[in-house]
Amino acid sequence: MLTPSPFSLPALPYAYDALEPVISAQIMKLHHGTHHAAYVKKANQLTDDLQALAPEQDPSAIVRSLSFNVGGHRLHSLFWESMCPPRGSGVSAELSGDLEQFFGSVELMKARMTATIENLAGSGWAALVWEPLSRRLVVTQIHDHQHDHIVGSTPVLVIDGWEHAYYLQYEAGKAKWAAAFWDVCNWDGLGDRLRRLAFPETIGEA
Repeated sequence: MLTPSPFSLPALPYAYDALEPVISAQIMKLHHGTHHAAYVKKANQLTDDLQALAPEQDPSAIVRSLSFNVGGHRLHSLFWESMCPPRGSGVSAELSGDLEQFFGSVELMKARMTATIENLAGSGWAALVWEPLSRRLVVTQIHDHQHDHIVGSTPVLVIDGWEHAYYLQYEAGKAKWAAAFWDVCNWDGLGDRLRRLAFPETIGEA
């Protein structure tokens, strides 16, 4: 039997100040403890509202809001995993080869993600997604938390382009923030997520 569970705010995999100077502890506290927490709280409230809805009532307004808030929760959860304290390990040879196959080089993938953030109209994300039908990586823009996403694709790396992610530190310098992200990019985590999606049969191998 399927057993539902409430949404919960994940703990950060590092301290609030671990990404400085790229992202200040102040931003991380507000971003994780206020913004992300609000999406989780609202998603749980909307789930309860949907459950309590009478059969004859129209669920569309609740579902639209639920899509926004669950999308915010999901993307922020991946965003924290997309970063790590600078450690100088860089891109593995295997991941570098994968990125070169789809984008020509690691640097060209980074440039495409950065350009996606720079050219956001309003609020949204740059996302590197795995598209399973064509078995390829694609860089896409996600407007707000849920629009313009390729159906069936799975994000493996995201950069938050909402102002609350950078404005206190970078002000209107959205391009500067996007470029700085790569100093804390968790390349090892990206490689692991991609391997699980592209080659699930190898998981658990030594």
